[in-house]
Amino acid sequence: MAKRTGMVAALDLGTAKTCVVVGEVGERGIEVCGIGEAPSRGLRKGAIVHVESTVQAIRKAVAEAEQMARCEIRHVTASIGGSHVRGLSSHGVVAVRNGEVSVSDLSRVLDAARAVALPADREVLHVLPQEYIIDDQEGLREPIGIAGVRLEAKVHIITSQVAAAQNLVKCCKQAGIAVDDVVLGALASADAVLTPEEKELGVALVDIGAGTSDVVIFHGGAVRHTTNLPLGGQHLTNDIAAGLRTPTVEAEKIKRRFGCARAALVERHVEIEVPSVGDREPRVLSRHILCEIIEPRVEEIFQLVAREIIRSGYEEVLASGVVLVGGSVLLDRITDVAERILRLPVRIGIPHHVTALADLVASPIHAASIGLLLAGGDGGKPVRLHATRTDGLLGRVRHRMGEWLRDFF
Repeated sequence: MAKRTGMVAALDLGTAKTCVVVGEVGERGIEVCGIGEAPSRGLRKGAIVHVESTVQAIRKAVAEAEQMARCEIRHVTASIGGSHVRGLSSHGVVAVRNGEVSVSDLSRVLDAARAVALPADREVLHVLPQEYIIDDQEGLREPIGIAGVRLEAKVHIITSQVAAAQNLVKCCKQAGIAVDDVVLGALASADAVLTPEEKELGVALVDIGAGTSDVVIFHGGAVRHTTNLPLGGQHLTNDIAAGLRTPTVEAEKIKRRFGCARAALVERHVEIEVPSVGDREPRVLSRHILCEIIEPRVEEIFQLVAREIIRSGYEEVLASGVVLVGGSVLLDRITDVAERILRLPVRIGIPHHVTALADLVASPIHAASIGLLLAGGDGGKPVRLHATRTDGLLGRVRHRMGEWLRDFF
């Protein structure tokens, strides 16, 4: 059994669902101990629009995860996303102080690279190094200890709205938990499903959420481009609800059960029952009609992805193709449509760091949650205890007493 070095909790706050996963970070990966989910009612396109509904969803998901994992969650690593997230490239230059690059020099050059002019309502979320240059020596990844006079850093900076992060922290605080770190959801998904070889050769991760879709492009082991697209799985559901004249809740169920991204592969004589709006009787329609509604929207999503890949300038170096994550990628034959439009090999991303409860979380739906656990556990290194094991009421009382004593003595 892998040595247990820490316990972490992750909060994936999405437009359609709120998910909390608790896991123990071991030498061999993440041992998931508990998971809790709740429908998200207070988000739109990744942004919080109703605080109380969001707080209730967080509380419900946390309670389910605590019950399953038999622990008390006090701290989480949370995801952030949506149309307000932006990515840009930057460049910093400093002089090497002692003729040899030190940790201090590295910190100074990254600070120089992140010193970009931003509007007052935006803040830096991540500074992701791409490569370092010492004098005329390019392509360095670990510059510490190398002799030189001039140190340069090329980085990719991800920014978000200040209010978006503040609202996230506020909702978590009202739900009784503290946020240790905020991570872009698509980056967390990438850590969970991509291999180092894919990142090195070139790969595009496409995270299709409910309200929006994120695209992250890797090459040479570093993030080269990030963007957010205004389409997601909820748009498919809305199309079905309008096209079949059925309630949105029923449209989501129909999409999951009978949906297919390629209408030509669905036989016309296959029929499905479609609930009607109001008190009208359910109707029986051809499944082919449903898929004719779905296919154009799926094509539109991947056409936007294709344009973004071309705009990034990395379309010729994506040797590892495209990896899809998110709940919508479970749609039947979606990889066929993606490969036809993107003209690249496409696969569904499954988290590969899970050593327990894999039957529950080994899915593209939970890619971000597992990635957040890895971020919270710092890739398996020992961390502060985020979720504390307890055994019933007595254990919780002892834990609270211990905290009280530490505070005063």
